[in-house]
Parts: sequence; C-alpha cells; structure tokens
Amino acid sequence: MYQPPHFREDRLDVMQDLIRAQPLGLLISAGADGILANPIPFQIDATRGEKGVLQAHLSRGNPQWRTLAEGAEALVVFQGAQSYVTPSWYETKRQTGKVVPTWNYAIVQVRGPVTVLDDEAWLHRQIRALTEKHESDRAAPWAVEDAPDDFLKAQIRGIVGLEIEITTMDGKWKVSQNRPEADRTGVAQGLAAEATSSADDMAALVRSYGGLE
Repeated sequence: MYQPPHFREDRLDVMQDLIRAQPLGLLISAGADGILANPIPFQIDATRGEKGVLQAHLSRGNPQWRTLAEGAEALVVFQGAQSYVTPSWYETKRQTGKVVPTWNYAIVQVRGPVTVLDDEAWLHRQIRALTEKHESDRAAPWAVEDAPDDFLKAQIRGIVGLEIEITTMDGKWKVSQNRPEADRTGVAQGLAAEATSSADDMAALVRSYGGLE
C-alpha cells in the first residue's frame, strides 16, 4: 500500500480499534485458482503474538480455504471511515483556484500466514464469540444456543475456521493532514454539514488528525 509519511498510522492500538469497529474484512489470497477475494467478518485476539491474531470462518464450499490450507499467505483489508472531498470546501480555492477533488479514508491492511481449522469445538467457540459481540447491545439478543442442537451441528459441519497470525499491519489515515489549516477547517465543516454518519465520522478524523480540537 502506498503510504506517504503524513498519512501513515503506525499505532497498533489505533489499527486494532479500526478492525474491531469495522470487522468485515476483505480476505485476499493467490494460488492455483488465481487471486481470490471474499468479504469475511473477523475477530481480533490482541493478546496473542506481537500484533494479534485474526479469527474467522469460511463456508466449506468456498474454495479459498483450500488455497489457504496449501500455504498461501493472506492479505485482509479493513475499511474505516471514507468520504469524497470537494475542492469547494478549501480556502485555497478562493485564494488561488489551484485545487482538485480527493477522497479521504482510513484503512488497515493485514498480512500473515493462515492456519485452517476443521475443529467443531473451535468453530463453536468462534461463532459464539462473534455472535455475542454483535448481539450484546440488542434489546433481545439472539444466542447460539437458541438454535436446535442438531441444526447447529449441521451448520458447523458446513464451515471451516481460519486463524491469521498478523506479521504485518499497515495503517493509512488520509484525512486532509496535508492541507493548510484553513482548508482542514473547511473540510471538517463541510463534512459536518452533510449530516450523514459516514461524513460525521470523517469530520471527526479531520479535526483530530488536523489539530483542530
């Protein structure tokens, strides 16, 4: 990933937090079947290894797990806040007109070797942990145990588990840090005025990384 120094994010906790907040990662691998890519919900265990371990599962019918079992390294891309930025928000536009549109975003790329797990107990723990994370704030949370046992076992037989030991983690927060302060202020105000959740998230990043708070 191309990373100009002013957009690089090296803090491990910040990158791990983006993965927790945006757990649907794009799992990419290359093998005999060519380049494969699938969106997969992940969990990160930050207590294991230097940078953590990603855990997930794939449908048994998905050929990607066989490629990974043959030793292919995985690349997983996690997309955070993102937004189009119009030059109309820049003070520089009014001063010189020498501006162009751009796109702001926060993104994390993870690489590492993969272990494929065909273990019922591991898979049961993984789907329970994944479910509890995303159901915990609901008024009437669904639990894995709500499903009939024989049905659940049949579903587990249809998946395989993945663990990715994170050897490389790269973060890029392209959030207008390279613009003059007046332009950064204009971008934050312009995004806030759009009043969407995505624009609000990006406006907060522009203010934080741009020293406007």
